[in-house]
Parts: sequence; structure tokens; C-alpha cells
Amino acid sequence: MVVAPIDPRREAELRGLLASMNDAPGRVNAANALIPFGEFETLHFARLVILDDKTQEDVRVYGLPVRTYPLYLAFLGDVDGDADAFLGKLVTRAGKGLQSIFSCCEGFASDTDLVAWMKEHETPSAAAYVNWRGRTVRGVREEAALKKALDEYLEDNAPALAGSPPREIFSKLQQFVNAEKSAGRLTLAEEDPTPTGWWIRNALHLIGVPLLFLLALPLLILIAPIFLIRLRRLEKTDVELCSRVDQAYSDALALLEDRDVTNQFNAMASRKPGLVRLWTLIGILATVDYAARHIVRHGRLGRIRTIHFARWVLLDGKQRGVFFSNYDGTVESYMDDFINKAGFGLNAIFCNAIGYPRTNWLVRDGCADEQKYRNFLRRHTLPSQVWYQAYPGLTAIDLERNRRIREGLEASSMSEQETREWVALL
Repeated sequence: MVVAPIDPRREAELRGLLASMNDAPGRVNAANALIPFGEFETLHFARLVILDDKTQEDVRVYGLPVRTYPLYLAFLGDVDGDADAFLGKLVTRAGKGLQSIFSCCEGFASDTDLVAWMKEHETPSAAAYVNWRGRTVRGVREEAALKKALDEYLEDNAPALAGSPPREIFSKLQQFVNAEKSAGRLTLAEEDPTPTGWWIRNALHLIGVPLLFLLALPLLILIAPIFLIRLRRLEKTDVELCSRVDQAYSDALALLEDRDVTNQFNAMASRKPGLVRLWTLIGILATVDYAARHIVRHGRLGRIRTIHFARWVLLDGKQRGVFFSNYDGTVESYMDDFINKAGFGLNAIFCNAIGYPRTNWLVRDGCADEQKYRNFLRRHTLPSQVWYQAYPGLTAIDLERNRRIREGLEASSMSEQETREWVALL
């Protein structure tokens, strides 16, 4: 993620450049002249977003002065493999387009080293979620092609296969796939091994974070009662700002939504003042990041199965935060998922944002008032000026099913029950 302040004199030019990358609102041209996203085989999702926070004046409810923040441009990509390697390929192929875009940002000149500038403006996430670590763009596309080939074979051979036992169907499908692979019409390549360095860093993170927590535990036990009492007092006096958003703004957001089964989402807000809110937010995000990395099951953020990638980012000295995600379904179903399946986590994070519906002991109430929550979220939603996805039409559940189909075909053996379950996937 690269974040840079926009030169106010060139904002209109920048918006025009970003609009030129789209065929229609919310529909990027993957072969556009500036950044031809479709040519990058390791890129899952990408977006360019102008972080135009419409709620900065909300800080007045806490008696705080309204700060003047820059208008930022954010460029995000979810990629396979090494980020620096991708950045090198990106600059090699789309350097001129990137220079045109970033020249509208402060501190970028015609002779600026593009790679160094992007690394200088790289902004880490405070927490991140990946639906299925190890699943590559290449794997997704190969497995989608496999599913399509199997569907066509079953359709063409439905009369002959009708009434056949699962193991016989499986055997014929396996023979068909092997023939297609031999003829070069299907490819199911093995993934490159994960670098040893990644495993080492991941293991150190897995062990190191709990060790640090244990070391700090005596102090945490000591201050916890004071902290919780103070937090509860703050909750009782929190100001709610949950009015219905301007209809014209909501309609403009809707133009970018539901162009496909997968959608983009951005939300930005200011943090409530004080150290209690700051420490709460940092602690909760650190917990979310650790759980997403080491604890949650593949394909599930809690009980939510529709999110491909998500990240939480803190900006401006942690005074403001942005949430980005790629999810399946409508924005209404997305909000329902969070309310009904992860409401406690939603409250724990977003209760630290100014205006959020009032919570009770951090995790209760809050989004339970659905209308207030929906109004709050819509007020803070930002449009993506450019948004790219590598595999339109495929949901996260589709990707999981396709992976299971491939794994079944490549398994050395399956029981009768496993064979029936595999055939049922088709």
C-alpha cells in the first residue's frame, strides 16, 4: 500500500487520469494504458482510492479543533510472493502510467526514482486478513478452468453417467482430466514452495507475540481494572453520529457497487481522543492481526466466508484509520454478515471511531442497533476510483470448492464417503 498527499493544484487532473482507467463507473479496463492490471499474473486485487474523508469535522463533538489533513491518494495491491519483486515488475511495465499518476502528488518530480519513492510512501497495515494463504492467482485460474471442463464433460455425458455409482463417476472424470492435461488443454501446475525465510518469520511471530504478552501480563493485570473502569465511563458519554447519509452521496456509492459478485469497500474515520482509546485500538488490531495470521481457519474471518482480503490501516499519527476489503455479495449482505457473525469484533474495533453507535463493555450493543450502524458505515464509506479483480465471477466459496475438486483428483486414495462428497461438489 502506497499513500501520498495529493497536490491540491492537480486534484482535478488526477481524478481525470483515474477515471480514464475505467470503461464505466466501477468497471476498470484491465488493459488500460496507465496500469494494465491484467498483465500481472500475481495480482489478485488492486485499487486506487482518494482518501477524501467527509467526516473530519466530527471531532468537534469532543471539543477538538478540526485538523487540516492532506487529501491522500492510496494505491493498494494484494499480490502473491515477494512484494518487492512485484513492485519491480509493476514499475518496469507501467512506469510511465505510475509516473503520470504520482506526479499529481506532492514531492514527486519528473526525475524522481519511482521505486524508491513508492517504498518511501509505503504504509503498513495495523492488521490484515487473507482468505487463503498460499492460494495464488495462477492456481485460482487453473482450478476455475478445471471446474469448467468438468462441468462441460458432465453435461455432454449426462445420459451415460446417470445412475452410476460415485466411484465410477470419479474414475471417468479422473481419466478425462488426465487426457486433457496430456493434450495440453488443462494445466494444473504445482505451486512454487514458500521461501524458508517466510516460514522463519512467521514462526517467530507465532511464538514471539504470546511471549511478549506473557512478559507484560503482570503489568496488564495491574492496570486492567483502572483501564476498564475508565473505558466504561467513556462509553457512557460517547457521542453517536449516525444520521442518514446524503442521498446523492449514497447513490454515487451505489453506482460502483454490485457490478460483479465481488465488491470493494473502503471506510475512513477519526479516532476518539485519549490514550485509552488509542491503546484499545492498537491492542484490538494487534489481536485481530495475530488471529488472522495464525488462528482462524482458511477461508473464514470468524464465521464470515465472503471476504477475500481485508486490511486496517492507521494514518496521521494514528489519529485516523481506514478499512479496506474485497468481499462477495451486496453491501447489505456484507453489513449483515458483520452484525450477525462478528458483531463483537466489529464493536471492539470501530467503537474507537468518533460517532460509532454506543457500546457496552467494548463488545456489546454498538452494531446491535442495525439502523444506526448502517447509517454510520455509509457516512464513512469512500468510493474506489479504480478497482481491479483478477477473477471476476468467482466468490471465495467458489475458490474453496474448486480447490477441493483439484485436491480430490490429485489424492492418492479416497474412501467411499469422501468420493461421494467429492462428486457432490460438481
